[in-house]
Amino acid sequence: MLTSLLNAPKVKGIALAVFIGVLFYGAALLGLSPLHARLVGVVAFLVTLWTNGALPLGVVSLLPVILFPALGIIDLKTVSPNYARPIIFLFLGGFMLAIAIAKTHLHTYLSRRLLRMFPPTPRGIIYALAVTSALLSAILSNTTITLMLMPIGLHLTDNPKLKVRFLLAIAYGASIGGIITPVGTPPNMFLLGFLESVNLPAPTFGEWVLKVAPVALLMLLTVPWMLSLVVKAEKIPPLDAERPLDPAQRRLLYILASLVFLLFINTPLKPYYPGLGLNEKLILLGYGLLMFVPRLGFLDWHDAREVPYEIVFLFGAGFTIAAAFEKTGLAAQIAHQLDFITHLPLIAMLFLIALFVSFSTEVMSNTALTSIALPVFYEFARGAGNNAMVVMMTAAIAASYAFMLPIATPPNAIVMSSRAVKVKEMARIGFWANMAGVIFLTLAAYLGWTR
Repeated sequence: MLTSLLNAPKVKGIALAVFIGVLFYGAALLGLSPLHARLVGVVAFLVTLWTNGALPLGVVSLLPVILFPALGIIDLKTVSPNYARPIIFLFLGGFMLAIAIAKTHLHTYLSRRLLRMFPPTPRGIIYALAVTSALLSAILSNTTITLMLMPIGLHLTDNPKLKVRFLLAIAYGASIGGIITPVGTPPNMFLLGFLESVNLPAPTFGEWVLKVAPVALLMLLTVPWMLSLVVKAEKIPPLDAERPLDPAQRRLLYILASLVFLLFINTPLKPYYPGLGLNEKLILLGYGLLMFVPRLGFLDWHDAREVPYEIVFLFGAGFTIAAAFEKTGLAAQIAHQLDFITHLPLIAMLFLIALFVSFSTEVMSNTALTSIALPVFYEFARGAGNNAMVVMMTAAIAASYAFMLPIATPPNAIVMSSRAVKVKEMARIGFWANMAGVIFLTLAAYLGWTR
């Protein structure tokens, strides 16, 4: 019995995570303080467990609450607020809307309308989902768009292989399109605010779009193609004849349309339009709670059991890791170790910055990483002369191009909440998407932005 227990795959996965954590801890001791080495070891341990699925996603995501204080990295008072960040309420509202869409089968109607615009093949559907997600995410929150499109991706097919590709197309499309405008994703907006604080001129809305459009276009051509490679021969069941909306679906569609309209007019387009100034997180939570109002909504409280609470814990873990990097001083020490980058040719420097940010984002939220990384790369940018803006934009945009792990970006985490996507599969496909993003971003920055 003991032998069979030791041979169990999940036990092996936990043992592997412990081994990798200890290995990274030992390696980090060669160049870091014991405190920083413990942090590196714990992060390696968590990432391994997130990847191999030896423990449930929510369980792994709660481990920092115990490990960080127990190992003296940061105390519990610093850890616990990270599991109740305001963005959590945006997720809760969005999940409630997604459950209402699924319960009324509105996704069935929407998916039929969407798919008739593209070829009815696996590749055509993947491109349809990615392009739709990208274009909407350029204007609205990529988190919101992923939440709205996920029920469609979930119910287009019963084929598990196709379902994974459809969901990843939605998530990756949202991240790809989020960079198109300055308001498309939080790292973009954080960059604009940071530039203002250090008295550097920020690109106008039109200048930003012109600079990043080639990167987004290349990614929209490449990433859906990559996603469709192993499923292009899969069969797509013929679509049923389009049925008219029933009263409940029509009412929900009107509610969703009003939400999209409100989000659109709430979005500032500086310096031309200031927006309404409403908090987007409260808007989403308000619309989510609206789903429980009698005669107007569609949900009962027992439907709340479908909310993937493990994603709440996942983001809490990501924010905790970011806080630990900042408060222990490990982020500052990493910046010091990267000083050599400033002596490299510009194209090599841009490539390494994009590579570093893209893969670092995998173990913490892109917003949190941007807040840590931009001050670091600002020091590099100060020595880059006229190319200071190029360095800063490269770092900010690379933070959105992380496709490997659910903790990296909100769209990744949201499709993981469907429970149809495995972390291992996301990591395998996402690695190549990461590399494509780094290469295209570097080429665009060097060939286009420096001229």
